[in-house]
Amino acid sequence: MVLKSKVLIIGGTGYLGKRLVKASLEQGHETYVLRRPEIGVDIEKIQLLLSFKKQGARLVTGSFNDHRSLVEALKQVDVVICAVSGVHIRSHQILLQLKLVDAIKEAGNIKRFLPSEFGTDPARMADALEPGRVTFDDKMVVRRAIEDAGIPFTYVSANCFAGYMVGGLCQPGHILPSKESVLLLGDGNKKSIFVDEDDIAAYTIRTIDDPRTCNKTVYIRPSETILSQREVVELWEKLIGKQLEKSSLSDQDFLNIMKGQGYAEQVGLTHYYHVFYEGCLANFEIGDDAEEACALYPDIKYTKVEDYLKQYL
Repeated sequence: MVLKSKVLIIGGTGYLGKRLVKASLEQGHETYVLRRPEIGVDIEKIQLLLSFKKQGARLVTGSFNDHRSLVEALKQVDVVICAVSGVHIRSHQILLQLKLVDAIKEAGNIKRFLPSEFGTDPARMADALEPGRVTFDDKMVVRRAIEDAGIPFTYVSANCFAGYMVGGLCQPGHILPSKESVLLLGDGNKKSIFVDEDDIAAYTIRTIDDPRTCNKTVYIRPSETILSQREVVELWEKLIGKQLEKSSLSDQDFLNIMKGQGYAEQVGLTHYYHVFYEGCLANFEIGDDAEEACALYPDIKYTKVEDYLKQYL
């Protein structure tokens, strides 16, 4: 019987973080969740933390502004997973993780660190457009700090969160599917990868005690979730039994519209551009220096896009 690692999850009340806590508990890990005093009187986050405690998680107090508290929290566990937000429309906290790297170095006991990644692989985005490239640049700064410190890591590239992309039929600014019309980005034929957020969490937790994933990038690429926008739309049309009215937006028009938006919106739209006009998620083969989660863990039954869409009926 292999002893499962003790896990600390930072950002556990967030969109992906709460799913990581659930998956960690379900997979039998002793699970610790960082309670940051900065939460203040955010009652929903406090109640979420208390619900984790009821499910068997341990709450440990610590703050990015208090180095000693982070070191003390880390000393109680083997693995740390950080899920602080990297989305500008929410809050962009990626570089806070440099403080975590310093604390991990001092604690000296962490066997694996999974920083906040979970999207497009930033190592492949050196040519990304401004201003959206800041997300990738910041993640690379954190990666370099981790590697320079010699901290064992796993980087999880989970592609598109289904909730953000599938629900809105891949249209920026939409998270629910229309039964009338859809705007195709370009010809709508570039392949992307749409992964259920609960599945992302399940695959992520599986990697932490796996020697095959140490110091590697793990891509989550379930074969039946690799679809174009047009194919996602067709699945929805099949479910609702009618054709949507389609219009199309050229790449140049998209970029022109983007320029008129606020900074946070421009960052997000840049990512849409690379995913849906360039096909940046699915246009490369996974090399020998990386792993694919479904090949490693074929027993995990992932959610197909068609099944994901059924909740919107």
